[in-house]
Amino acid sequence: AEGGRLLAANLLLALAVPLTAAVPALFLEGFSVLGTHLAWLCVCSLCVGTINVTLHLLLNPNQSPKRSSFAYKISRFLKCCIYFFMSCILFHAIIVLYGAPLIESVTETFLFAVLLSTFTTLQCLCILGPNVQAWIRVFSKNGAMSIWESSLQITTVCSVLGAWFGAFPIPLDWDRPWQVWPISCSLGATFGYMAGLIIAPLWIHWNRKQLTYKSR
Repeated sequence: AEGGRLLAANLLLALAVPLTAAVPALFLEGFSVLGTHLAWLCVCSLCVGTINVTLHLLLNPNQSPKRSSFAYKISRFLKCCIYFFMSCILFHAIIVLYGAPLIESVTETFLFAVLLSTFTTLQCLCILGPNVQAWIRVFSKNGAMSIWESSLQITTVCSVLGAWFGAFPIPLDWDRPWQVWPISCSLGATFGYMAGLIIAPLWIHWNRKQLTYKSR
């Protein structure tokens, strides 16, 4: 039953990504992933983030929260917002260190960092909360304690690898529109995220006999 919930949630998120390109084009003249890439980055980050948070509030993969007071929820929400913003800044710095323009295209680089944070950090916040120790545990060897955490591992790694592979065509002299920064990287991250969403439930299903989750 839990595997079915994970599959449904991942498929809905994977379906939401192409809809962020198709639906706005029906209402906004000239909207396209390549032509208005910055606008698409904003739409994709907002839609995927909203659906992700909503799904995790409805499905509640964390079955036994330690506290449920209103003050605790407000504190947790504020911490999540701070962590997400810090993640955007950190991704931005890492992207610049990997060769992105430092002063030019600052908006493009930051929106790409927001997209990466939406695909990675936001999921960690939804499943694990603002708990850095839990994040370290999940991304260590055999650290996952549920199928949700295994899915988190796969989608996060696929998103980061997709962004990294997406940078390879940029220096080539093909002179294609999608080689403009950061289109190929953001598309690579998006395709990697979608691939991770589809691969994760299948991998968990095929390896369900070998997977053992122990509560600690």
